[in-house]
Amino acid sequence: MCKVWCKMFTKKQLVRLIVPLIVEQLLAATIGMADTLMVSGSGEAAVSGVSLVDSINLLLISIFAALSTGGAIVSAQYLGREDHPNANIAAKQLLLVTTGLATVIMSVCLIWRTSIINGLFGSAEPLVLQNALIYFLLSSLSYPFIAIYNSCAALFRAMGNSKISMFASILMNVTNIGGNAILIFGFGMGAAGAALATLLSRMLGATIMIILLRNPHNTIRLDTVFRLGFHPEMIKSILRIGVPTGLENGMFNIGKILVQGLIASFGTIAITANAVANGVAGLAQIPGSAIGLAMVTVIGQCVGAKEYEQAKNYTLKLTGAAYAMMTVTNLLVVISLSPIIGWYSVSAQTAVVAKQILIYHSVCSILIWTPSFALPNGLRAANDVRFTMITSVISMWVFRIGFSYIIGQWLGWGVLGVWVAMSIDWLFRAIVFVTRFFSGKWQNKQFI
Repeated sequence: MCKVWCKMFTKKQLVRLIVPLIVEQLLAATIGMADTLMVSGSGEAAVSGVSLVDSINLLLISIFAALSTGGAIVSAQYLGREDHPNANIAAKQLLLVTTGLATVIMSVCLIWRTSIINGLFGSAEPLVLQNALIYFLLSSLSYPFIAIYNSCAALFRAMGNSKISMFASILMNVTNIGGNAILIFGFGMGAAGAALATLLSRMLGATIMIILLRNPHNTIRLDTVFRLGFHPEMIKSILRIGVPTGLENGMFNIGKILVQGLIASFGTIAITANAVANGVAGLAQIPGSAIGLAMVTVIGQCVGAKEYEQAKNYTLKLTGAAYAMMTVTNLLVVISLSPIIGWYSVSAQTAVVAKQILIYHSVCSILIWTPSFALPNGLRAANDVRFTMITSVISMWVFRIGFSYIIGQWLGWGVLGVWVAMSIDWLFRAIVFVTRFFSGKWQNKQFI
């Protein structure tokens, strides 16, 4: 069995899996970054409004991505067992669950969008809230399309084919940036133009992915679109992984939203500096995130084949690769800080705060980001999802949220204090996840 598995994931095949994932993650990050960057010409109130809503969008996208990861892990484990019929059933049930949930969430956000924005960010300036409401309205319409895209992309990754989602991301980015140029600069629509362009790009991405998943030559394929069937046991298997991961991601992003509310109380400069820093920091983390996604495919198939020693070896190898790449990208950010921040139309005071944040973030990313976020993907792919969820939720609420108020507000460090609290959260996660991995307790957990 080992010889067969080793042939499936040679060094060349790992590179062919990871490189398109890096490109895809880069392109996915630039959709949000492009909105922030291109809308900055409409004023800091528009940038701040987009930034506030993006914290909600990231929460919901993370939930859709968690469910997609659950479906991808189940499908990958069936592929590791060479059980293709059940892998296909898992794919259909994944689309059924994620699209249904996204439609419900979209409806809730459309109906109560004003209450949601005012409840979370009521301390922000009126013009910032006005831009946030406009951006939230149009963003909500894109949720079902995000869910469909994420599900299909996860299934292609489970097959070891990451090129498909990379090419779809290219088309989505071209549509988004082109739409931004026309609607923001041509028609002066500001935040509304950014949101509408993003909606159109996500509709395109979802449509393309559904069409490609119907290809009969795929190992996992969608032979019907409107008749996905209903298999409660398969849904249960997906949810056993997806729900804990979704709760983990959801709590993580709810915490970020609460912290965003704290940052809003520091003023528009803090909100805008945080938005700029988030955009740049997200780009620096892309290689690590891509390798974390690759772990879902590699470790998932390995666990499905019950090759736990191989799972351990590949987790170590991929974690080492993530460390190396995170070092390179974050050093590049530090070296290029001035021209990068110069891309944004922000005040000199905002630029100074953003630089402070990003220098601190880059150092922490090199040292402790990888074991905090890439390594636990290997644990999740081996079905050790409850442990990662409990660890992440405790760490988020105790360290990131609690210490944000202590350091940022009570000690008067402002927005930089929030980022210091975030690094304390990372350090705790890193210690716990590394200890868990080397204990071997993540092995032999069967869900399918």
